[in-house]
Formats: sequence, C-alpha cells, structure tokens
Amino acid sequence: MAAVTTSAQAAALHPHDAHAGHDTYAAQLRMNRLGLWLFFISEAFLFGGLLTVRFFLWGADTRPELDQMIGLIVTSVLLISSVSMRLAETAMERGNRKAFSVFILLTALFGLIFLGGVMVFEWGLFPSLYPAHLTPWGDKYGAVVFAMTGMHALHVISGIIFILIVWNLARKGNFTQERHWGVESCAIYWHYVDVVWIFFYPALYLIGTAVHVTH
Repeated sequence: MAAVTTSAQAAALHPHDAHAGHDTYAAQLRMNRLGLWLFFISEAFLFGGLLTVRFFLWGADTRPELDQMIGLIVTSVLLISSVSMRLAETAMERGNRKAFSVFILLTALFGLIFLGGVMVFEWGLFPSLYPAHLTPWGDKYGAVVFAMTGMHALHVISGIIFILIVWNLARKGNFTQERHWGVESCAIYWHYVDVVWIFFYPALYLIGTAVHVTH
C-alpha cells in the first residue's frame, strides 16, 4: 500500500510516539519561555539604568521642552500596535492565517510610524522640515533624550525585523495552531518594548517643569 500518511494518521498509528513528541515540544516551550523572560530581566537593568540616569541628571522637577502632541501621538500609535499584535497572535491560535498576516503587518507599520515620529520630530532627522533644539552632545537634556529614545528605537527596529521574519515563516507554513512559538515570542517581545515606553513617556514628556534649551 502507498506509504504516504498525514501527521494525524501517524499519531493514530503510533500514539505513544505522538505523545512523546508532544511532551518534548511542551518541555522545549517551557524552556524557551524561561529563556525569553530571563532575557527581559537583563533588559530591565538596561532600561532601568537609563531611567536612573534621567532622574539623577535632571531631577524630578525639570525636563526638556519636548513636543507634547508628538509624544502623545507616537505613544498612542505604539499602544495601538500592541492591540494589533495581540489580534495577530489570536488569529494564529485560531488558524486564521489571512487575519494573522493583516494584523502582524499592521503592527510593523505602526512601529514604523512610531519611529518616524521620534526620528523626524524629536531627533530632527530632517531639520528643514522640523528642526530640533536638542542634540546628543549639547547638554544633559539632549544626551539623556537621545540615549533613552535611541535605545528604545533600536529595540523597536529589531522588533519590526522580528515581525517580518515571523510573517515570512508563517507565510511558508512553519506555524500551526498548536505550535507557534515564533509568533508567541515575537508578540511577547513587542509587548515588552511597548511597556518600556510606558515608563519612558512620562519620564521624558510629563514629569517636571519644561526647560527650554537652545544651542
């Protein structure tokens, strides 16, 4: 008889092997999750250090005069991106690959919008369009703003790359409803980056009295 069987047929023919394979995957999944959260703990020291530097150099009573509207917009965009990422993960869990592709690419787009807002309006990437009054080398305000937003932007960029890799793997059929650690890890990473910004946003834009700095 022909020797082609599906994974479901193989599981029916060899239930013990299938059960062992499931246990192996579950154990690997637990180790993967543990490793990812240990990585996040190490990252917390990095971002916590940046927050400490901000309060050490500026104190709690001053901050640079940043564009409040831009800060609110980019923060809102990043928070919305967490919603679209969750919808993408849920779509994969339900086997809806079309919805998954839409929502995960939408998340990447929101990430790019966030980066554009920070780079153009806070970094002054295009001074003829929107000149910035802070520089990384100007004073303690500019140095801290560029250090905090720059490090966070680096993580957003890596998150977008991660998203595109996961989207491409999903497009090739590498994930299933039951086994999609790549999607899960990508979603957790993106949510983590968003949570970091929730702490950075008030530290940069809200806490303290604005001090106008010119160079």
